[in-house]
Amino acid sequence: MTDLQLFNSLTRQLETFEPVHPGEARVYSCGPTVYNYPHIGNMRAYVFADTLGRTLSWKGYKLTHVINITDVGHLTDDADAGEDKLEKAAAAKAQSIWDIARHYTEAYWADVKALNIRQPAHWSIATDYVEQMIDFAKGIADRHCYELDSGLYFDVTTVNDYGRLARAVTEEGEGRIESVEGKRNAADFAIWRKTPPGETRQMEWNSPWGRGAPGWHLECSVMGEALLGFPFDIHTGGIDHREIHHPNEIAQNQAFCGSDHSGARLWMHNNFLVERSGKMSKSAGEFLRLQLLIDRGYHPHAYRMMCLQAHYRSELEFSWEGLGAALTRLKRMVMAVQPFRDAELCETDHPKFADALARFDTAMSDDLNTAVALTALEDALATKKVDAGVKRAVIERMDAVLGLGLLDIDRADLRLRPKWAIITETEIEAALAARKEARAAKDFARSDALRDELAAQGVEVMDGDPLGWEWKL
Repeated sequence: MTDLQLFNSLTRQLETFEPVHPGEARVYSCGPTVYNYPHIGNMRAYVFADTLGRTLSWKGYKLTHVINITDVGHLTDDADAGEDKLEKAAAAKAQSIWDIARHYTEAYWADVKALNIRQPAHWSIATDYVEQMIDFAKGIADRHCYELDSGLYFDVTTVNDYGRLARAVTEEGEGRIESVEGKRNAADFAIWRKTPPGETRQMEWNSPWGRGAPGWHLECSVMGEALLGFPFDIHTGGIDHREIHHPNEIAQNQAFCGSDHSGARLWMHNNFLVERSGKMSKSAGEFLRLQLLIDRGYHPHAYRMMCLQAHYRSELEFSWEGLGAALTRLKRMVMAVQPFRDAELCETDHPKFADALARFDTAMSDDLNTAVALTALEDALATKKVDAGVKRAVIERMDAVLGLGLLDIDRADLRLRPKWAIITETEIEAALAARKEARAAKDFARSDALRDELAAQGVEVMDGDPLGWEWKL
């Protein structure tokens, strides 16, 4: 196999993956703040992290993957001002903050399952580690922190090269650091936030710095060290974490380790999913959730396909047309698998697949080049005159990395009925029969009109499909 090359955001270059512990790969991924449903842009980060984990498994490493759940400490502006997102959501809904966190955690887990994202070794819940966070803060407070009326703050000048992870030019809205009275430096950040006098939070704990709650950045340092040990191999997250959250986490790790080590050897970030209508912002009210895609008749694996068609470090523009094209590509793959999906598995060492497997490995080894890997998979699917068991084994190996579930879903699974569709099966069959007659009579205008009418009601017609296309209610 080819050496695995991964892009390190710290060094801005590709590096050969060399594990801290031989034969193992330890990965930490920043998880969601569970104050609302995740939007599909949020979920791109977990498709990326899952693809990374699957690739490490493909390469033969024993994977330990941790994803955290932030149920406390994340403020509305991602810096040190504003309201706690969980407290704000609980107040708005007049519910317990614990109930809010549980509801949205389970909603996130449902999306993880729907996208065929593998379960990590650990779901680390922030509130389970508060005592460890206090101990961590005690260990670095004397040398790196100072106390204000509002809490305990980290002095970023006490570590070397603070902020080297962040880009010089940030995306609009990123890197906001609002003024907190008494801070020594604008970039200093809260390790512990005191509950203001006269207020009571639903989530607050006693600490040497007063009753309050941990800062957002503290949790990842603590849980990463507790579950993976410093240093571990890879830390992942969305590109929005590259400006504030991860530089602050690195500073804490440097303070804790007593060295310049960042805590992880490689820091990897996926780029944004862009949606031009503005429906990627949760503050807009209705936003693009995975469930909305499902309600409109798109199988969630089509969104996974859409993510894989682009490199994780590139911006990906979302459109319904693009999602439809990804679904069509997925359907073709699923159809191609049908003839051999139940064949008895055989060895994959067959000369006809050697080139496709080599190109697949080279692509995934090139900083997870999934777009090229997909073409190698399609070439393997198109290979003729080979034993069905061998072909199934090859496709199973490749799909274990891409996670499309080609051997677990069939064509009928991809025919999701839009939530709003009211057309009946009888009406569909009548329209298809009328369309067949129109095509026989070469009345293509009528044929196209019938196809468009069906499409508007959630029925896709696949011309030239030898198996036919019908709607399954």
